[in-house]
Amino acid sequence: MYGVLASGGGASMFSLILIYVVILVGMWFLLMRPQKKEQKRIQAMLSTMEVGDTVLTTSGFYGVIIDITDEDVIVEFGNNKNCRIPMQKGAIAQLEKPSAE
Repeated sequence: MYGVLASGGGASMFSLILIYVVILVGMWFLLMRPQKKEQKRIQAMLSTMEVGDTVLTTSGFYGVIIDITDEDVIVEFGNNKNCRIPMQKGAIAQLEKPSAE
């Protein structure tokens, strides 16, 4: 009598673990995978940066890159040529190449 209950409980426990595994894999696909995809996109964008490109910073300012180092860029903002600010590459949200006219 107890053997029947024990085997039924084991199958129930296995299905419960299987459901948890399926939920965790689903959460990974919904949360982690898009984040990694976005990180790869940003990394590819930052690797193609060149002097003269127009950028949008994470704080919402538009500027033009005037110098690039390993970890930082110097961005010139507005028409005033004296407004040059060094910033980390991670502070760049979008990159636009100059149009060939």
